[in-house]
Amino acid sequence: MPVAPRPGLEPETSPHDEPVSRFGVRVPMTLRTIDEPHRGATQLELFFDLTFVVAVAGLTGPVAERIADGDGLALIVPFLQVFFAIWWAWMNFTWFASSYDTDDVPYRVLTLVQMGGVLVLAAGVPVALEDDRYTAITGGYLIMRTALVAQWMRAAAEEPRTRGTARRYASGILLASAGWLLRLCLAEAGLLPRRAQIPVFVVLAAIELAVPPWAERRRPTNWHPHHIAERYGLFAIVLLGEGVLAPAMALDRAISAGGFSASLVVIAVAGLVLVAALWWIYFLEPCGRGLAANRRRSYAWGYGHYGVFAALAASGAGLEVTVSHVGGHAHVSSTVAAVAVAVPVGIFLVLVWLVNAPIMGRPLIHPAVLVCAAASVALCPALAPVLGLPATIAAIAAVCAGVIAVAHASGRVPTRLSVVRR
Repeated sequence: MPVAPRPGLEPETSPHDEPVSRFGVRVPMTLRTIDEPHRGATQLELFFDLTFVVAVAGLTGPVAERIADGDGLALIVPFLQVFFAIWWAWMNFTWFASSYDTDDVPYRVLTLVQMGGVLVLAAGVPVALEDDRYTAITGGYLIMRTALVAQWMRAAAEEPRTRGTARRYASGILLASAGWLLRLCLAEAGLLPRRAQIPVFVVLAAIELAVPPWAERRRPTNWHPHHIAERYGLFAIVLLGEGVLAPAMALDRAISAGGFSASLVVIAVAGLVLVAALWWIYFLEPCGRGLAANRRRSYAWGYGHYGVFAALAASGAGLEVTVSHVGGHAHVSSTVAAVAVAVPVGIFLVLVWLVNAPIMGRPLIHPAVLVCAAASVALCPALAPVLGLPATIAAIAAVCAGVIAVAHASGRVPTRLSVVRR
């Protein structure tokens, strides 16, 4: 992930300055400008994100089932591992596209190959969570990485200004990919003890995270701040979609029951309010402007989103657990079901502040409000045995809605929300 251009690296002119479609058989892969007007997500990027809808659903669904069966703690590490693969693959495509997107035939074909890798990865999620086997996930991940290496090699061949940067990216990705393949082979052959698999994963993940700062140490790429902020927002919406699914499931079960189920209706309404509040809180800060003014702090913001996004995905799984519990299909207490929602929501509230702090001078939501809200959410599961699970989820939703109310009452948020742009 890129940092700011060094002094003397002003925005260059580029054949991609015009905001119209650039699709052609082949377009030279040169740097796009950091201040390109009207830069937004392309149709190809939106299509690319659809495969991650499948991958996220393939992760949160099994996680919700295992939590409902009382096996939630054992899934924390596998969940974080699988989500890292999903998030990091999306991250690498997004930042590359922000700097080099040509929208020509070779670029589209290689993007489609990456999408195929995402689907292979998604198909391997249930087996990874159930049997701790990562063959399909590693295979899908390597397909994506191979296509990305091809993109970087093309950039190295066609853009002389960042040739060294592109070559370092390609070699770093190949090195990390070789490490993942070796880890898989050793694990499948029984030569990598189970207790060593997590430390090896951490080392390989650290190598992956080190590639961008190493590759860009001499000449950074020209990512567009508002484009990046928009792309992150779109991925947040993909993750929030899993939370929207839970209220829909609750209403479906209430209707299918042939009668009125007050508990399921309350869960549905509270779940929708909670998801809407998380969406509101995430999009309140104008991160595009913050990134434009603080490009050198993009690593803290971009990498920190791993926790933000993982919390959003986990909150969706938690809401599915509450629906299962109210429907009588869960084997955990109401307190555990409430914890499955409260913990990721509380983490999200804190991380939204911590992640945005490096790029936002005066946040629209005061940090004390978010911290107090996170503490209040953490205490809510204690209410479940007394008030019941539906009322507890409603209380969590009310706390998050209160954050929005306080932010607007403080006068920091513009009256017209359209003024607040990513």
